Amino acid sequence: MSTLEVVAVIFNIVGVWLTAQRIRWCWPVNVVAVLLYAWIFHGVKLYSDMLLQLVFAVLQGYGWWRWSSGHSVSGKVRIERLPAREGLLGLAVGLAGAGLLGALMQHFTDAALPWLDSALSAFSLVASLWAARKYAASWYLWIVLDSVYVGLFLYKDLYLTAALYAGFIVLAVYGLRTWQKDLQAQERSRTALPDAATQAAR
Repeated sequence: MSTLEVVAVIFNIVGVWLTAQRIRWCWPVNVVAVLLYAWIFHGVKLYSDMLLQLVFAVLQGYGWWRWSSGHSVSGKVRIERLPAREGLLGLAVGLAGAGLLGALMQHFTDAALPWLDSALSAFSLVASLWAARKYAASWYLWIVLDSVYVGLFLYKDLYLTAALYAGFIVLAVYGLRTWQKDLQAQERSRTALPDAATQAAR
């Protein structure tokens, strides 16, 4: 456990909590978090995860832009349902990315666990894109990925990071329940508006 890992853990916890609360300041906080972990992953030869963090740093700008519009009355972003076609496409792209990145890491680097690391990285990218697009289903994918990450980091002796990702599972469950509840409230509100307009017209 290093001071760098402790600081990275703190920034990650704050970033995920802000995401669960649908507060768009999660994105700049997450920039710091992912850059810190890019350095950590480089040190333990998890190169796919290192590259993922660098891509995440760029995606934070996309997330900030997407979350800067479409707010509810409370000032938080509006949640959307993941279209089935987009969901299947995202999973297919994640699988293809995992295969391609895994092959590159296997043949051209000394990466530890290249295939598992690549698969987690590819599907984490899919989950991040879904979150940026405000899809509640992103939390389901994060729960699965974070569960596998806990085992990976225990294997690599990153015990504090493993504990962090165990906490991420709890936060992801909380985020899922919160987003689903707010999504249902949004949909009831949308249904109520046409009904109110119909009543007023009579």
